[in-house]
Amino acid sequence: MLDWVPSAPYTAEQLLEVLRILRDPENGCPWDFLEETCEVLEAIDADDPAMLREELGDVLMQVAFHAVIEEERGRFTFEDVCREVCEKLVFRHPNIFASSA
Repeated sequence: MLDWVPSAPYTAEQLLEVLRILRDPENGCPWDFLEETCEVLEAIDADDPAMLREELGDVLMQVAFHAVIEEERGRFTFEDVCREVCEKLVFRHPNIFASSA
């Protein structure tokens, strides 16, 4: 049993911490991941906000999970992923972010 006390409201950093704990080779938990995209699309088609919130959480967890694996390998971090997507969005929309370029 882990001596970790979560505290709401949960943050992106706490998500990463939970995933790091679950990835621990000695005390962690093996994971089986299924494709979550179809469930997100199903929630969108159903116009079901509760289901969409849950399924988007699963997609976010997938991104964070793989970022934690890459962090363990010393290749990049979740923050790197966030920075890169922000840079990409700003770069691709110079008409909106002209002063940021």
